[in-house]
Amino acid sequence: VAPGPIWTPLVVQGDAESAPEFGKKTPLGRPGQPAELAATYVLLASADSKYTTGAVYAITGGEITA
Repeated sequence: VAPGPIWTPLVVQGDAESAPEFGKKTPLGRPGQPAELAATYVLLASADSKYTTGAVYAITGGEITA
């Protein structure tokens, strides 16, 4: 799982000045919430992903990653 900008308490502690702008550059216009990653982790932990190998799940709010 390759998350993009996800809002956590560490964001504010690390750089409080730029925190209001964090994630604003994504196509969705906001950072993700930790709970928005949960479904991907549940899928990968379930039998439904038994045929998934070598995949990268980019949870980036629409941001294109290279």
